[in-house]
Amino acid sequence: MRREWILSVLVVVAMTASGCVVSNKKYQDALAEADSAKMELEKTRQQKNAMEQQVKTLKELNVKFGSEAQAARDELQRIEHGRDKERGSLDTRTKELEDKLKAMSSQNKNVRAEYEDVKRHNETLKSLVARYQKELKDRSRSVTGSLTPSSLPPLSGAAPAAATPAPAAASAAMNVNKASASDMILFLGLKKDEADRIVTNRPYRVKGELVAKNVVPKETFDMIKDRISVSP
Repeated sequence: MRREWILSVLVVVAMTASGCVVSNKKYQDALAEADSAKMELEKTRQQKNAMEQQVKTLKELNVKFGSEAQAARDELQRIEHGRDKERGSLDTRTKELEDKLKAMSSQNKNVRAEYEDVKRHNETLKSLVARYQKELKDRSRSVTGSLTPSSLPPLSGAAPAAATPAPAAASAAMNVNKASASDMILFLGLKKDEADRIVTNRPYRVKGELVAKNVVPKETFDMIKDRISVSP
């Protein structure tokens, strides 16, 4: 269009220069066409500028979107790294908790086994106490039945009867060289470890060896010394 407008102007100029007479209508048409070409040229220039501005805007948006995309990729990578790290930490913690649970289960099993052992031992002790209580009752009945009038001391002549209580008093003492640990626990009130040590460190020639050999503490010995004997 620009080229046609230029050609029209050149034709008009050439015709004027050559002295050709151009009608007013044709001249006006040529001017109108030239103005139209000029307007079209200006419109095209404006469209070009608009397109260049649009291209520039698109480039800026492309750069902006590229930066945002890179930032998004970096954030995604950071999140994935954090997720992997957290997953590793959770796996480690889970393993620790599983190991702790296994240890507690094993400990619980051991405690339950110990409880069953203690329960059985307690039942044994109960049975032993019941047996000894029965034996004591039987012995009490036997002693009560043996106290006949003939065995009682006479009202006069106290000398012969004075010697009769001595055997009974001697038989009341428990012989630590012969008694079992259970008997010493039941009748002397000793602890199990004390009774076991007394049995282990036999024989004793005198009662004081229980303290001299560090078998029982002196306080315990003072408590039981009048109820024990070491007679063969």
